[in-house]
Amino acid sequence: MEELGRKSVEAFRESKKIPVMVVLDNVRSMHNVGSIFRTADAFLIEKIWLCGFTPQPPHRDINKTALGATETVAWEYASDAIALIRLLKDKGNRVAAVEQAEGSTMLPEFIMPDNQPLVVVFGNEVEGVQDGVLELCDAAIEIPQMGMKHSLNVSVAAGIVLYSLSEKLGKINF
Repeated sequence: MEELGRKSVEAFRESKKIPVMVVLDNVRSMHNVGSIFRTADAFLIEKIWLCGFTPQPPHRDINKTALGATETVAWEYASDAIALIRLLKDKGNRVAAVEQAEGSTMLPEFIMPDNQPLVVVFGNEVEGVQDGVLELCDAAIEIPQMGMKHSLNVSVAAGIVLYSLSEKLGKINF
C-alpha cells in the first residue's frame, strides 16, 4: 500500500476531509451505492447520507463495488431526505442537487460556497432528485453533456461532480 500512496483505514479516518457531504436520495442500485462510497473515499468526502430506500451496508453487492470504502467513509441512514435536508440547512450547510433543472448551473461555472460546507444530493436512477428535496436546494448543478442521451449513471455523475468539487477546493494535486 505504501508504494501506491494509499492510506490505512485509520489514517483515512484521521485525515482532514473536504467540506462536502453526499446525500443519496432513493438510489436503488447497490452497485451504484458501492461505487459512490468508493468515489467518496477517493476524494476524502466528509460523509454520505443514505435516504429513503437507498440500500445500506453491509451487503455483498455494495461491497463488490465499494472495495472497503464502507469501512472508511462515514455514513448514516435517514429515512426522510426532505427532513434531512432541512436539518442540514439549519446547521449552516449549503445544498445543491445534481439535476437538470430550471435555473441549474453548469458544473464548470459552479462556485463553491465560501466558508460554508456543501451538501450534494444525487437522486434516483430513473426519477432523479425528488421534487420536495429539489425545492429546498440552494442550487442545482448540471453536468454539461453533448450527446443524444443527456443523462449519466448516478455513480458516474457522482464521480464527475466530486472530482470537480475537489479540484475547485484545490485538493487535487498532481
